[in-house]
Amino acid sequence: MTTNAGMTASTGAGTKAGGGAVRAAASGAGAPVALHDLSRSFGTVHALAGLSLDIAPGELVALLGPSGCGKTTALRILAGFEYADTGSVTVDGKDVSRVPAAKRDMGMVFQSYSLFPNMTALDNVGFGLRMRKLRAADRNRRAGELLDLVGLSDQAKKYPNQMSGGQQQRVALARALAIEPRVLLLDEPLSALDAKVRLQLREQIRALQQRLGITTLFVTHDQEEALSMADRVGVMKDGKLEQVAVPSKLYAEPATAFVAEFVGTMNRLPGQMQGPDRVIALGTVVPVHEGSAPGLSGDVDVMVRPEGLRIAVQPGGNGIVTDRTFLGSVTRIAVRLSGDVTVKVDHLTTEADAMSLGTSVQVSLPGAPVLVTERR
Repeated sequence: MTTNAGMTASTGAGTKAGGGAVRAAASGAGAPVALHDLSRSFGTVHALAGLSLDIAPGELVALLGPSGCGKTTALRILAGFEYADTGSVTVDGKDVSRVPAAKRDMGMVFQSYSLFPNMTALDNVGFGLRMRKLRAADRNRRAGELLDLVGLSDQAKKYPNQMSGGQQQRVALARALAIEPRVLLLDEPLSALDAKVRLQLREQIRALQQRLGITTLFVTHDQEEALSMADRVGVMKDGKLEQVAVPSKLYAEPATAFVAEFVGTMNRLPGQMQGPDRVIALGTVVPVHEGSAPGLSGDVDVMVRPEGLRIAVQPGGNGIVTDRTFLGSVTRIAVRLSGDVTVKVDHLTTEADAMSLGTSVQVSLPGAPVLVTERR
């Protein structure tokens, strides 16, 4: 197993590739992966508590969650750097739960740079191939193709300290791909980069992963990265998956209150249950979303995203504008409601000029189902 460290971005990573490298990588791509009922404890800390996840051939799945939720432990167990206390790991239908990391045919890229400082980019990329006893001529040819694949053929003879962080990270990615892995593992690969480079590299990684069709598990705490890159996102809490879904469903239909608040911005409004499947908030009775906690009654919290609220200027309305944030086509307007509750409402920027600080407004619900949880 290559232990390539972090990927860093650089401007304009190429998408042209040596055809041989693309064919070579693609030929071993697309292995299905299954994590079944994984548990792992470190002393009294339960890092994983019965985690199960299936990854389809060629799919990119992101594990998203706060520090300590178990996402990196899950990735390290798949890589073979850790063994689960219970449960199994299968790749292409074969149980690899106790197979050493070096024999799992996986490429891994970490957050930190782990390039060998005394090796050129070409030699770094070819390191795993050298460990596999590939002839020097074949090794250099394939390493050159992989550098071309990530847009760094002109950096082949440079040492890590002669390259930018983004270039070093792309060399690390090329090194992970050089061994033709059937599974690619990315552990917080972009967190050390500045915003512009991070955006560039995540687009390049996604395009490359789709082109090669490599099954990929990507661990991150950055929801924007997860939602923009992954086919599906798994949100983790306390060693368990709260929800696994395509990004749009995860955002629009969170299965739990934790997912709702961890992914995107969420308002909490005071509400009161009106029977088992309806709730009243902001003077409007609306349906309860099926993902809400069951058996609720009385006072509850109603969870609504900023774009899920409506706002209009109205003298004597139910709120006062306290802040405004320009977000491009929309402006996020903070409104203080009665009871000292502040909500954020997204409104078209072209219509937001009339809502200056101190303006009296009416905030309302449009009637769509809402997620309901216990009153905080």
